[in-house]
Amino acid sequence: MSLSIQLPDNLEQQLTIYCQQHHLSKNETIRLALERLLSMTNKPLTPYELGKDGFGSDQTHEGDIAQQTKDLLKARFTNNADR
Repeated sequence: MSLSIQLPDNLEQQLTIYCQQHHLSKNETIRLALERLLSMTNKPLTPYELGKDGFGSDQTHEGDIAQQTKDLLKARFTNNADR
């Protein structure tokens, strides 16, 4: 498949330099970059990535966290779901 793209001048210069330094063609470099980019976006989220917004939520409030844990976590995750 043939595909044409237009790049800003500075990005084209960076691509040219990268290709020269790594002895790769522009086509091969762009194909490799796209493969890497698309393989990253298709991976399922890790448990850490899924819960990272809730980590440390106990450090953002005053008072007795043990008494308010359920309410604070509920508020934290409810606010994130609205985004």
